[in-house]
Amino acid sequence: MRDEVDRLWPELAWIENPELREQVAQTWVKAFEASPLEPDDLNEIPFTLLIPDCPASFMEHKRCVVHIAKPAAEAMQQFLGKALSIDMDTVIAGAILADVGKLLEYEKVDGKARQSDRGKNLRHPFTGVALAMACGVPEQVCHIIAAHAGEGDLVKRSTEATIVHHADFMAYLPFKNLAR
Repeated sequence: MRDEVDRLWPELAWIENPELREQVAQTWVKAFEASPLEPDDLNEIPFTLLIPDCPASFMEHKRCVVHIAKPAAEAMQQFLGKALSIDMDTVIAGAILADVGKLLEYEKVDGKARQSDRGKNLRHPFTGVALAMACGVPEQVCHIIAAHAGEGDLVKRSTEATIVHHADFMAYLPFKNLAR
């Protein structure tokens, strides 16, 4: 399964800290072990069930979020670095893990993704944090998982969580607005 995770996530190589890189990869392995989904399903299922007939896959959305978050954090470091500290590994790890809990929130029935019974009780930020904590992922990264979606509107987001939250919504809201 680890080879499959590495294939899905070449961006893992961007995480400089080898321990954090391994924790992030192991969180995905653990998610697949607990999920009815297979790695290839992530290239087919929609990234959200909130938009009927969502045209973008889970992995298209997820990789886009990571590819938005990293250069956004780099620009902030370049221009605001004297006043604002940003941990790049935390941003990248958080962006990669933000939706890992969806592997427990979704199931496939008759070839279509739908919300699982677990997903009806626990949205992906909650299951994502549980998976990450079980793999030793640092709290700063778990904070990003917890705060990236609407649930995060109730907490004070770290700088890194704010970056991932906005990257996530940049890759979500255009689809939501098209569906109206």
